[in-house]
Amino acid sequence: MTAVRLDARPADSGRAPVIGVLALQGDVREHARAVESGGLAATAVRRVAELDAVDALIVPGGESTTMSKLAIAFELFDPIRARIAGGMPVYGSCAGMIMLADRILDGRSDQRAFGGIDMVVRRNAFGRQVDSFETDLDLPDIGGDPLHAVFIRAPWVESVGPDVHVLARVAGGAADGRIVAVRQGNLLATAFHPELTGDLRVHRYFVDMVRAAQRAGA
Repeated sequence: MTAVRLDARPADSGRAPVIGVLALQGDVREHARAVESGGLAATAVRRVAELDAVDALIVPGGESTTMSKLAIAFELFDPIRARIAGGMPVYGSCAGMIMLADRILDGRSDQRAFGGIDMVVRRNAFGRQVDSFETDLDLPDIGGDPLHAVFIRAPWVESVGPDVHVLARVAGGAADGRIVAVRQGNLLATAFHPELTGDLRVHRYFVDMVRAAQRAGA
């Protein structure tokens, strides 16, 4: 996948930022299309040189332990951690949320995460594949009607630190009140898969984060 600009709006620097999608596994193309709908270029990231060429990154769903092993094998793990520490905007969905957590419950002993968000995430919190479900969520920060969310072997957030802003919680059922979307600075994470529903508001929210970070010189 190569970077293709679709109706890109130039940022204050005169250059529209490019968003990478970590392409080790998961819904890479779906995330790329969602980014492009928000007016920015999207490109696959599998190598350090490709990471170096992007202004922001999406970490898609998949299997978090496999993702961490592949990131290490492709020599991307430490460079991504360094870019996160340096302020690069990152959005993680489902397994991507786990990869952005500072602490993980029910993970494997050898599991590693990029970290960056001061939260405790429980892996496979809603159950296994057969327990996947859909529900509507209120996300006041993105506005509009409730967002239809798809959860597939999803995590949830057990707790957050004082600098983490909770964007959405499950309403009703056994998981009532569980946190499923958060933001801390330039980092965004959801337990669900907005790229699968056609509702692009979460991606457009992230695009706005990326543009704001570029204006601020992040």
